[in-house]
Amino acid sequence: MRHLLDTTDLSLEEVDGIISTAIDIINNKEKYAHVCDGKKLATLFYEPSTRTRLSFEAAMLNLGGSVLGFSEATSSSASKGESVADTIRIVSCYADIVAMRHPKEGAALVAANNSSIPVINAGDGGHQHPTQTLTDLLTIKSLKGRLNNITIGLCGDLKFGRTVHSLINALLRYDNVKFVLISPPELKVPKYIIERIEAAGAEYKEVAKLEDVIGELDLLYMTRVQKERFFNEEDYIRLKDSFVLDKKKMKMAKEDMLVLHPLPRVNEISVEVDKDPRAVYFKQAQYGVYVRMALILTLLEVKDA
Repeated sequence: MRHLLDTTDLSLEEVDGIISTAIDIINNKEKYAHVCDGKKLATLFYEPSTRTRLSFEAAMLNLGGSVLGFSEATSSSASKGESVADTIRIVSCYADIVAMRHPKEGAALVAANNSSIPVINAGDGGHQHPTQTLTDLLTIKSLKGRLNNITIGLCGDLKFGRTVHSLINALLRYDNVKFVLISPPELKVPKYIIERIEAAGAEYKEVAKLEDVIGELDLLYMTRVQKERFFNEEDYIRLKDSFVLDKKKMKMAKEDMLVLHPLPRVNEISVEVDKDPRAVYFKQAQYGVYVRMALILTLLEVKDA
């Protein structure tokens, strides 16, 4: 039995295999319509979510399976004080696989240590979000044709942004990926992530202005400044508009640069950018369904579609 808590739980070959399966699903949806008949996915979401929860549910339904679970902690026995460990033991009796989101870092590990079925980390605090990373990798591979030899700019909240941390960890496994880290000083990438970049021998630089570097980028990964990660609302208000991608900045970018965003966005990407063919964040959300279908098949060890 396997869990997915961090993208690095998967070997590079396994990641590439999941991406290949997802591409096959895109091209042959009917072939996969009943491969999980009789299987149940439990979605345990202690934190609000639109894309992640619904894409997991859509993924399992597309495979012929069914879904049960809760969408907020208040609608579960967590509101009565039940621990994650006890919840996962109970849910293991009802389902075949679990996708769990929790505001506390390390909660997914606690779940995995107490589960008798595979656990997928659907985001734990500001720590990791591996299925968003698989979505990002599928998007890049499908639209760029490669995961190596790229320069990627990561912009916005790089301190608390779990999607950023997961994506950097994943891309460090590919050759010649250059990182441009764009944030205000208060929201810089944590030291442990910088140490991993340096240990991998990857090239990186930290800058404070998007317009200074946007012309260098093959990919721009925008993030929102996350209100729920701040202890002080004054700091959030001061930093929330640090970076806004608009038409003017897009004119400075390469003609084939792609703009990704894990969503939801607030105001960090102007709506005028949505019509630019380089803006692929809504397509990225669609890819999330396919990659989660491929992941469910992998963890449930469903061999033949």
